Amino acid sequence: MFKFMRWLPHRAAKAAQPFFGTDREGQPPNTDVVIRQAARTRLTAEPNQQISIPVSLHYSSADPLAVHIDFPALVSSDGKEMTWSFARDLLENGLHRPSGIGDVHVWPYAHTHTMMEFRTPEGKAVAKFDTPVIQRFLLRSYVVVGRGSEDVGQALDRGLAALLDEV
Repeated sequence: MFKFMRWLPHRAAKAAQPFFGTDREGQPPNTDVVIRQAARTRLTAEPNQQISIPVSLHYSSADPLAVHIDFPALVSSDGKEMTWSFARDLLENGLHRPSGIGDVHVWPYAHTHTMMEFRTPEGKAVAKFDTPVIQRFLLRSYVVVGRGSEDVGQALDRGLAALLDEV
C-alpha cells in the first residue's frame, strides 16, 4: 500500500528516573527526560491514495535539538516501524511558514493543519496533522528543554561519537 519510506534507525530513549541520588550501582540517575505523544495523521503517498494512521511524536532531553516521529510498519517498504528525526526548530518554523530543505519539509495549511513532507529516493509522502496536536507537543518539549537553552555541546559530542562508531 504505502511502501515508500526508508527505514531510519530508531534511537532508543531511556526513561526518566523518578528519583534523585544514585541508582543501584552507585551511579547518578539518568536525567534524560522523554515525552511521547500519540497522534493521528492523514498520509498521502500518491494522488487519490490516503490513509489515516497512528503515529507517535517523541522528544528527549538527551537529544535536545531533534524531534522524532514513529510511523507504523504498514507504511514502510521493509515492513518495519520507522522513525523520522529532524530539527525541533524546523517543526516550530513550519507552523508559521513553509520550512525545510532536504528530506523533510513542514508548512501550515488552512490555519488548522500542519503538513509534513518526507522525501526518499523511492518517493515522497505527505502527512497532514492537526496543528493543535503539534503545538501541544512542542509546548511540552519546551517545558523539558526551553527554546534556546539546548546544550548544543553535549548534543554535538553525542552526534560525533555516533558517527565515529559507524565508521
